[in-house]
Amino acid sequence: MHTITALEVMDIRFPTSLEKDGSDAMNPDPDYSAAYVLLRTDRPGGIVGHGLTFTIGRGTEVVVAAVEALRPLVVGQPLEAFTSAPGAFWRHLTGDSQLRWIGPEKGVIHLATAAVVNALWDLWAKIEGKPLWKLLSDLSPAQIVELVDWRYLTDALTPAEALAMLERLAPTRASREAQGRASGYPAYTTSAGWLGYSDDKIRRLCREALAEGWTSFKVKVGADLEDDRRRCTIVRSEIGDGCALMIDANQRWDVPEAIAWMKALAGVRPLWIEEPTSPDDVLGHAAIARALAPLGIGVATGEHCQNRVVFKQLLQASAISFCQIDSCRLGGVNEVVAVLLLAARFGVPVCPHAGGVGLCEYVQHESIFDFICVTGSMEGRMTEYVDHLHEHFVDPCVIRRGRYQVPTAAGTSIEMKKASLEAYRYPAGKVWKNLKAGTPIPKH
Repeated sequence: MHTITALEVMDIRFPTSLEKDGSDAMNPDPDYSAAYVLLRTDRPGGIVGHGLTFTIGRGTEVVVAAVEALRPLVVGQPLEAFTSAPGAFWRHLTGDSQLRWIGPEKGVIHLATAAVVNALWDLWAKIEGKPLWKLLSDLSPAQIVELVDWRYLTDALTPAEALAMLERLAPTRASREAQGRASGYPAYTTSAGWLGYSDDKIRRLCREALAEGWTSFKVKVGADLEDDRRRCTIVRSEIGDGCALMIDANQRWDVPEAIAWMKALAGVRPLWIEEPTSPDDVLGHAAIARALAPLGIGVATGEHCQNRVVFKQLLQASAISFCQIDSCRLGGVNEVVAVLLLAARFGVPVCPHAGGVGLCEYVQHESIFDFICVTGSMEGRMTEYVDHLHEHFVDPCVIRRGRYQVPTAAGTSIEMKKASLEAYRYPAGKVWKNLKAGTPIPKH
C-alpha cells in the first residue's frame, strides 16, 4: 500500500498577450497560464503526477488557492484508493460538504478539482507505463462506467445503458487502436484566426497552414460585423471551398444578435458558430440552433460548460450540433468520460476545445479514447489545435498533415520542462522579472 505524500501547486504564466496570441472578442489580451500541480507518493521510483488547469492570467492565483484547499482530501490518501476506484475517489474530492458549497461542481473549485484529478491520472498512467488514452482504453466497460458520477444524469443515460454501449464496441477495440496509430486523429487549427492578427498575418498563416496539410480552420469573430465579414472572407478566399471554416464568438452576443450576426456571415459558409451566447444559456443555444439550421450552420459550445449536467441539458434540448469538452473546465478525466458517453447517446460528435496552454496535450488522449471505446468513429469529429507553447512540454503533442499523432509516452503528456516552470513562475520567474524591468523576451 502506497500513500500520496505531497501536493505542490504553482502559478505559471506565459505573456502571450504581447503578440495577441489567443485574442478574441471577449478576451483581447490573454496571458496563457496554468495552476500547475505536482503529486508525489512514497512509492519507490519517484514517479510524479503532473496536472494543470488552464487560465488566462489574472485569477490564476485564485485557482492556486482552491487547489490548496483540496490538499487535505488528497495528501495522506492511499494511492490505491484512486487506482482501484477512480470514480469513488472523484466523488470524494467533489463531495466535501463545505468545499462543495462554493461550487457545487463549477467555478474555481471545479477548475482546481480538474488540476488535481488530472494529476492523479497522470500519476497512474506513468505507474502503468501507458499513455492516458491506452490506460483508459484498457479498462473494461464496467470500469469505465465506474469512473462517472451518475447523479443527475440518469434521466438522459443510465449506467446500464452506458455499459451496453461500451460492451457493443469492446470486441473491436484493437482494430480501432491500430487504425488510430496508423492514421492519427483529425484536427483543425485556430492559429490563423485570432482576432488581434492583421489581415496580412492571417493570409500568411492560412497559406502556411494549407502547405502543412490543414483542411479545417477557425476564425474568431464578434467585435465588429464588418470587420468579421472582411476577415472571414479573407480566410475563405485563402482556403478555398474545399476546406471547412468554423467561427467562434466567445460568448459575445445576446440570442437575437447572434442569429442576426450569423445570418450576415452565412455567405462564408461556416460549419459552426461556437459560443454564440452565454455558456449557461441552454434555451438560448437551442433558439440559435433552430434559427441557423436552415442555413446549414451548426452550434458548438463547451469550453465554458461548467459540468456534465449543463452538457446533459444542451444535448437534451438539441441546442448543440458539436460538443466541445474542455479537459480543465470539467472536473478532469472522470467528468470528461461522462460527457463523452452522453454525447454518444445523443449522436452528437465531440470536437474538443484546446485553445490554451496544455489543452492540446490533454484532449488528444480523450479524443482517441472516444474513438476506440465510446463511438467507434472519427466521422464528423475533429480536435482543436493551436500552435503555441508546446515547446515547454516534455512530450508535446505531434501534428502531421492536420492530424494528431497517437501519443506513445506514459502519462497525460502534460508534464512541463523544469526550466519552463522556473522561468515562467509568476511573479518570481526570470521571464516576469525581465518584463517588469523592461527586458525583451527572447523568441523561441
